[in-house]
Amino acid sequence: MLTIGKGDNVLIICNKNEQESLKSLCTDVQKLTNGSIILEESEKITSSSHPVSSFDVVITNPQPPHSVEHTDNLLALIVKVLKPNGKLIARDNKDISLPLKLNGFINVQKNNDDTISAQKPSFEVGSKAVLKLSDKAKLWTIDNNDEDPWYSKDDGELIEQDLLIDQDDLTKPDKQSLRVCATTGKRKACADCSCGLAEELRGETKETPKSSCGSCYLGDAFRCATCPYLGMPAFKPGETVKLDLDSDI
Repeated sequence: MLTIGKGDNVLIICNKNEQESLKSLCTDVQKLTNGSIILEESEKITSSSHPVSSFDVVITNPQPPHSVEHTDNLLALIVKVLKPNGKLIARDNKDISLPLKLNGFINVQKNNDDTISAQKPSFEVGSKAVLKLSDKAKLWTIDNNDEDPWYSKDDGELIEQDLLIDQDDLTKPDKQSLRVCATTGKRKACADCSCGLAEELRGETKETPKSSCGSCYLGDAFRCATCPYLGMPAFKPGETVKLDLDSDI
């Protein structure tokens, strides 16, 4: 259990109805420590009532009925007014170990007499420290290898972007190579080609077929099984259907 030492500055937190009865206790503690003893009501403690790191020891509920409630607000104030490595000796009818830990206390120990002791860490609340990383810890660093454009790491691979394309990718395709059959979608005309690709590949011209039903221009849904326009897009009546091979792809 944490104890009070010589020269310790002590803050005793109590209920407003306990001050008179605790005066003798404060006198005894002062004789023991030869330090300063302050008795204060829990309701009057604020963030500005005492400077940060003012006390070596804080005692709450020194005698029954343990009426001071250890709220998060009170525990947060206590950890601020304590010096680094300062001690808290608290009494409560319930286990407050978890709230103490959540408010920054360490070495929390619960004793058999409803007493809980805890300690403030060896640093001040809000302190900052610089992390010293080893020279071997090179985070978020990728070394370039100028000799090999294909550079691999353990967790990935970097590829030189110019290697992703070759000269053929930069060549614009000939428009004749883009001519495909309207039925099969291939550059080779089908056996019973009626879209004109077979004649075009042979260098021949074919007269525009004439519709016998007058509905061929509406699309495949309106064409008969032997329609010469099967597979071709809808068009305006009298329009010659041709593929636009001059557009860029």
